[in-house]
Amino acid sequence: MSQPIPLAAGVWRLPTAPRDLVNSFVFAEPDGSLTLVDAGVKGMAPKRIAAGLAALGKQPSDVRRILLTHAHSDHAGGVARVQKLTGGGIETHDDEARWVRDGRPPPPNRQTALGRVANLLPARLERAEVVATFGDNQLLDVAGGLRVLHTPGHTMGHCSFLHEPSGVLITGDSLFNWFHRMRWSYQLFCTDFPLSKQTAERLGEVDYEVAAFTHGPEIRDGAREKVRDFLRRNTAR
Repeated sequence: MSQPIPLAAGVWRLPTAPRDLVNSFVFAEPDGSLTLVDAGVKGMAPKRIAAGLAALGKQPSDVRRILLTHAHSDHAGGVARVQKLTGGGIETHDDEARWVRDGRPPPPNRQTALGRVANLLPARLERAEVVATFGDNQLLDVAGGLRVLHTPGHTMGHCSFLHEPSGVLITGDSLFNWFHRMRWSYQLFCTDFPLSKQTAERLGEVDYEVAAFTHGPEIRDGAREKVRDFLRRNTAR
């Protein structure tokens, strides 16, 4: 299984699928407790998360909070099992909580042919309790300050996160970095694809040193400029 990849002091990327296809993230607190961002797919992520924590010298019980970028099955499919494993409380954006509680992902856009196809795919969530919600621009008490950037469109409650002390940005599914190539999220699974492209502009407006993707490896060198360049070249398309 893949090992945790350090992004900054006390911040790691934790691959929950082979070849960096899906990533979770771990933030360490001064008291040794952990916050996990995203919980991967149901059948694979819990074991990979447990192994990743062990590689950090940590136990599942060290995870106190589980934040979700959004409620799609590759990010929240494993959250019920990871919550049971760790005991951590699940937190989501206000507009995403009901999908986790209901155990079904937010629907794609049924007005498009791609969205109607996606609606035929089986849901892969298990119901889980959400203990708290957050909103846009809220500064969460996570490892010195984790800023919520509401970037709706992929789902209406989709969020990116900026860890202000370390300068690590978690893009969520606003942007992918498949095999080291940046791209938009797949229109097939978006609730509102044009809105997702529009709100991704926020990722070029904030300051950060590392761009960390939920799909694909991070960018360390010139991360903000590379994201801004992608947005400049592709937003009008």
